[in-house]
Amino acid sequence: MPTAFETLRHEALSCTACKLAGLGRTQVVFGMGDPEAPLMFVGEGPGAEEDRQGLPFVGRSGKLLDQLLEEELGVTRDRVYIANVVKCRPPGNRDPQPDEIAACRPYLERQIDLIRPQVVVTLGKFAAQLLLDTTEGVTRLRGRAFPFRDGVLIPTLHPAYALRGGGTPLAQMRADLVRAKQALAERGIVLS
Repeated sequence: MPTAFETLRHEALSCTACKLAGLGRTQVVFGMGDPEAPLMFVGEGPGAEEDRQGLPFVGRSGKLLDQLLEEELGVTRDRVYIANVVKCRPPGNRDPQPDEIAACRPYLERQIDLIRPQVVVTLGKFAAQLLLDTTEGVTRLRGRAFPFRDGVLIPTLHPAYALRGGGTPLAQMRADLVRAKQALAERGIVLS
């Protein structure tokens, strides 16, 4: 008997709710990690390498995220859950469009419902704006923790931005991950 999480994953893998399904996606990138993790990361959408492998954050941005997970939180990606706002690669790595975000939102919302993370870290503007229901940019949102469901949401920059931006964005991401670690500790959760 499949679990609710496995059923949701199966539904997402055959999704044709928006035009991304027919615009050259190789496969749906549902998410990866521990579906019972107290810490969840939500990015924007898959890039070319993610589309090829069917896994989130496996390109250069993913390597940086893995490094930061180990250095700031003392964990590997199998101890957290990683998902995206949209589950299919937008052509040419363009930004996801509002109708595509709306079509994928039920999958992300259900993932969050089933995982029930205590801390959600959003990576970049699209995830932060969607989950906080705001139009404010991530550079203004980051550096704080927001009440979110039964826990908190901590916006941070997208790893791709840190790769392009150098030392300051990278330091800001590190500080935000320390904030996530503190939020978990306040709830009596130690990841390592």
